[in-house]
Amino acid sequence: MNGFPMRGWRALLGLWAALMLALLCGAARADNLVALHTETLPALPAEAADAGARPVRLVALGERLLALDGGTGWLLDTDRADWQRPSGWRVPTAIAASAATGAGEAILLAGDGAPPQRLALDGAQLRSEALPALPQPLAAAHAAVLGDKLYVAGSGADGRLQLLALDLKARGAGWTALPAWPGTVGTLSSLSAQNSRVVATFADAAGKGDRLLAWHAKNGWRELKPAPGRVVDGGARATGQAHLLYMLKMADGSAELWSYHIITDAWARQGRVAAAAPALAAGWGQGLLWQTAGQADYTYGELSADKRLLKPLDWFMIVAYLVGMLGIGWYYYAREKRNSTADFFVGGRSIPFWAAGISLYAANTSSISYIAIPAKAFETNWQYMTNNLIAVIALGFVAVAIVPLLRRLNLMSVFHYLEIRFHPAIRMLASLICILVQIGSRMSVILLLPSLAIATITGIDVTWSILLMGGFTIVYTAMGGMKAVVWTDFVQLIVKMGGALFAIGFIIWKLDGGMGEFVQTAMAENKTRLFDFSWDLTQPTVWGFIFLVIFDVVLTFPKDQVLMQRALSTRSAPEATRSIITFAAISIPGGFIFYTIGTALFAFYKSHPERMNPGLSVDATFPLFIAAELPTGITGLIIAGILAAAMATLSGIMNSVATLASVDFYEKLVKNPSPKKSVLFAEVATVVTGLIGIGSALWLSRFNSHSLFDVSIELAGLLGGGFAGAYTLGMFTRRANWQGVALGIAGSTCLTTYAWSVKLVHPYFYLPISIMLCIAIGYLASWLFPAPKQSLAGLTIYADK
Repeated sequence: MNGFPMRGWRALLGLWAALMLALLCGAARADNLVALHTETLPALPAEAADAGARPVRLVALGERLLALDGGTGWLLDTDRADWQRPSGWRVPTAIAASAATGAGEAILLAGDGAPPQRLALDGAQLRSEALPALPQPLAAAHAAVLGDKLYVAGSGADGRLQLLALDLKARGAGWTALPAWPGTVGTLSSLSAQNSRVVATFADAAGKGDRLLAWHAKNGWRELKPAPGRVVDGGARATGQAHLLYMLKMADGSAELWSYHIITDAWARQGRVAAAAPALAAGWGQGLLWQTAGQADYTYGELSADKRLLKPLDWFMIVAYLVGMLGIGWYYYAREKRNSTADFFVGGRSIPFWAAGISLYAANTSSISYIAIPAKAFETNWQYMTNNLIAVIALGFVAVAIVPLLRRLNLMSVFHYLEIRFHPAIRMLASLICILVQIGSRMSVILLLPSLAIATITGIDVTWSILLMGGFTIVYTAMGGMKAVVWTDFVQLIVKMGGALFAIGFIIWKLDGGMGEFVQTAMAENKTRLFDFSWDLTQPTVWGFIFLVIFDVVLTFPKDQVLMQRALSTRSAPEATRSIITFAAISIPGGFIFYTIGTALFAFYKSHPERMNPGLSVDATFPLFIAAELPTGITGLIIAGILAAAMATLSGIMNSVATLASVDFYEKLVKNPSPKKSVLFAEVATVVTGLIGIGSALWLSRFNSHSLFDVSIELAGLLGGGFAGAYTLGMFTRRANWQGVALGIAGSTCLTTYAWSVKLVHPYFYLPISIMLCIAIGYLASWLFPAPKQSLAGLTIYADK
């Protein structure tokens, strides 16, 4: 076999067997996950105490805290040591409720019917802005902010719950009345916003735990699991991306901190905070602030978990994996003469079809698949898997009609086709956009996701994780070229799929009811729902996926140099066809594995909500389980799987971008380049690509995105759709010309960016919309210019004339 030597495979399999045997001795971790950490804050100044005033409202202003005593305001200084009087603002005499915004501002609801105020801190001065008055008076009113919208709830004149919304960004906007809860409720005790939902709690008439009702823009109202106690006034706070913290007054009069997970609808007790429940509390930072009865000072508490450091066996598995990858890269570096661009870019066109097919799947299942897809299935259901099922059908057409056409042209860059069919300028423009897409929308996210996971598990800073993973991938990719990429993909697929399968089995084993509980929970919560046949284009529907696959796979599959380069590395056109079929055959079971992980995690955390960390993001759900629940050694195995998922795609991107930079730019712009110099340039381009990708990931890590899966989809749609339509115009039409294609690329990019700016549709649809616009504009514009004069034999899907 013209690949990695058999003795190398035997050594790797032997090492794998020895490690798995050692793992059988590991024990599952069972230590507490989070603990309540408290901090004492100073009492108000003596003059406030002398006046007999007690704060009637505590207001969070970003990192600062404001105490209002019915006529006087006190601002806690930055070092949390003393209170100061703010200037520039007259304190309202009656404050009914407040809500913090994500911009360090606060919304105050007046208790005397006055309009709500938006409060902001400007240095040492408080600035206020009057908002539109409520359209009707509301009793027991509370407020919450979700995104750019302010929600206010309370009892109307008829005693029924009313919910109002105000867009804080739109100038001149007024209040919108949302559908009211159809039944009767008690007195509103809190209003919070989390994970696209507004959650209201109501005092139970019988004195039991408060009722919970949640409102969602799409699904309306839904009753949730009631609280174990009564919510203390102001004692509610959203934390992380899916948790709410509540201070509850229990039946015995004590105060306890509980967390509520909005995805699993489960409560977890986090500890007792006082023997007697405080009269008032407030959300601040990532926790709650309260004043214990009989005490003048304040207590701030938040939940935190210690970083879980890896054990020696975990590190052994990770190091063994990384050394193995470098070994494969070094093997091909020492073996190849490296004087042929074909060897470096397409493996000498000697890759077996089955290895190319496995490499295709490995490159297509990045860290997005390993981390973000389980998180998406955990949060929602299996609807995104519909895309995989439809894409497999489309890949059959691609394998028969598209890939052989390009393989027969003996290309190294798929964009060379655009030069043959249209014009050198179109080739270079499309290639440049592709490079930007791969580095901007893929490498950055693929590097960042596993780095976040590793930081969650080990405590290693995200920056160092990005540098470590990116650095190793740069080295073995630059050394070994395409052959190293393909054969490391083969090993990486074994590592990551082995880890994924073990994770599913282990999660189900950890459930009290085992497989029965897993199936029952999944069915009861509709977590395995696949198909949504609605026509709501703001949601991932079947029709949307068909639309996407037609434009993203059927019409424009060649746009992805990372995938096509593997098919172009096979021995012949029939072998290229078989590689795509192999890719399609692996995609279905592989996809179900990653979605099953998310569903299994949902079942586990619904049963064991106390094992979650309320401060983490939804994307951190699987890494959290790896860190907190898996035995020593298995954690290292799964981390190696996360690394493998990322590095398989990263190596392909680096090699493909280097190929494009060398073939589409260096060899066209430099006079008489030799193959040896082209390979040297490609090696340098590999390193530069990796460094730019690392920089992009470090920049993206500064932002808090709810789902990096959605971020990658949006960026790919905005950057990648325009040039992709050029392939459709080239392969499926005879009339398109280079002038029309250029106009199509420019027009689609501008229009798609506008659609994104107004949030016209679900992020999944930006890519097909961009492609469709490029095709439509490009084809119509082509009629404004002369038809192509060169022969199109072998360049379209139609029979040659």
